[in-house]
Amino acid sequence: MAHIDFLDETMRDGQQSLWGLRMRAGMALPVSPLLDKTGFSTIDLTGGGMLDVLTRYCQENYWEGLDLLVASMPNTPLRAGLRANANVTFGITPPALMDLWVQRLCAHGIRSFWIYDVLFGMDNMLRLAKVAKEANGAKVAGAIMFALSPVHTDEFFVANAKKLADSPHVDSILLYDTAGVLEKDRIEQLVPALVKAAGGKPIEFHSNNLLGLSAKAYLDAIDCGVSVIHTASRPMANGPSVPSTEIMARNIQLRGHTHSLDESLFQPVADHFRAVAKASGNLHDQYAEYDEFSIQHQIPGGMMGTFKAQLAMHKMMDKLPEVLDEVAAVRRDLGYPGMATPFSQLVGIQAVLNVVTGKRYGTVPDEVIQYAGGFYGQTVAPVDADVLDKIMAAPRAREVLANPPEAPDLDELKKRYATEDEDELLYRAFVPQPDIDKMRAAGPVRRDFPLLSSPELEDVRKLMQVATMPVVEMKSEGLNISLRR
Repeated sequence: MAHIDFLDETMRDGQQSLWGLRMRAGMALPVSPLLDKTGFSTIDLTGGGMLDVLTRYCQENYWEGLDLLVASMPNTPLRAGLRANANVTFGITPPALMDLWVQRLCAHGIRSFWIYDVLFGMDNMLRLAKVAKEANGAKVAGAIMFALSPVHTDEFFVANAKKLADSPHVDSILLYDTAGVLEKDRIEQLVPALVKAAGGKPIEFHSNNLLGLSAKAYLDAIDCGVSVIHTASRPMANGPSVPSTEIMARNIQLRGHTHSLDESLFQPVADHFRAVAKASGNLHDQYAEYDEFSIQHQIPGGMMGTFKAQLAMHKMMDKLPEVLDEVAAVRRDLGYPGMATPFSQLVGIQAVLNVVTGKRYGTVPDEVIQYAGGFYGQTVAPVDADVLDKIMAAPRAREVLANPPEAPDLDELKKRYATEDEDELLYRAFVPQPDIDKMRAAGPVRRDFPLLSSPELEDVRKLMQVATMPVVEMKSEGLNISLRR
């Protein structure tokens, strides 16, 4: 039997998968201290896309909200995620900006990172791990982004895991299954090999529950050596999100394993996020049916809404099955990129364009040209030769290929964006100035979110009052106990 650590995804992947990154600080602050007290080994809190979405669509200051959340959770290491060669946008981010992003997150209190590159660009991943270590000694999880394809073999994944584990700057290996397609037979082959390659470093497992298989996959993976699982509070779990903390705490105990979570805090946290979801019109309490076709296209759950919106705009919702077929075809054409940001979006957008225009690769986005041109790194498998010819024949191809990603240093970036303030520099580099101005005009970050009162929420408020008191006194006849925080 084993002791299993839980990493909380309520405020990062849970809300990314269900709310499209639109969780404002005030939506979480009323119960973030309870999450901090629950006993999670780490709380995944933020990622690059949140800076863009919160600023442009919520008019909320990302740095101010992050500071409030960090201050509310002093006891648990807080994590940020990042792509190794791009941040916030789907394009390529200069290395100096990537390094600065890590350094500023460390300065704002982040103490853990998960770093990934779907094409496994190890130089970038290991450089950023080193930056995080040098900034504040942050723990780093090197991610193995799982995908199904003829080229994504166990040997491929294990070789990359060993490169990560051999680095002194990587503390754990994270097996990340965005499509939730890992089943027992593959887990029993892959996970023990990853454990061996990790050389004693912990193996984490993250599986989005799109097929309804992920809770069982967690148990199978634990049997094979995984010691950290990623979960979310029940309203923010399942469907395109990860399994719930509630069910996995119960499941592992039924298997004879142990954990360090305070289960009495599960319900008030769940009651709060369920109420916020209802008040804000966001998804909650999801489930998923098993769909065999998902194994072919491997579309992350959060993308399905985007597909539907794009097709609705063109009055072509009846074309959704055709788009899903085309996603699988485009992925094969482009050399089986893993279906995680940014390549899930690149493949998906190209598939929609192929269907909407009626001509495959008649319209090609700049980012697909950059991918085929190697700007994102070496592809896992070669791009189909005929498709490559079509991409390179696109009207924009010559201009795009003539302008490879630039690599200005930090001093050049400060001059370009006319600021010495490094937080402001990141804002100006990633977000249009009119959106920044609109965000600032909206005023300071709200510390709460308007909710209708209910008995459940009143219980949450009472529990929060106790949780935040510096001294809790318990009195009975002949007994007076004071507990100080």
